[in-house]
Amino acid sequence: MKKNAPVCDCEVIHGELVKRVGKAMPKEEDFYNLADLYKMFSDSTRVRILWALSREKMCVCDIAVLLNMTKSAISHQLKSLRLANLVKYKKQGKVVYYSLADSHVKDIFEKGFEHIHE
Repeated sequence: MKKNAPVCDCEVIHGELVKRVGKAMPKEEDFYNLADLYKMFSDSTRVRILWALSREKMCVCDIAVLLNMTKSAISHQLKSLRLANLVKYKKQGKVVYYSLADSHVKDIFEKGFEHIHE
């Protein structure tokens, strides 16, 4: 059985530490934007799409077959991912290929898997 985490039972304020961290703290808006980014990773379908796109650029039809879902469902998720700037697309003839927006997305994704496997 896990023990409860220890609780600070003092009234000491470490003023210099609070000031240092406070000066370095990003703007409130940045925290909201970061939370919105991480919300995109809260849906397993979106995460599976990102995983597939971290391997190869793919069209909606390919992703739908891979994930055993409808093209409509995949398109809906891709739109969310695109609006969050996590994926981009390129049209080649009649086919639209999706890929990760940049290497940062792959880094975030790989770090997440690294963390869950420690």
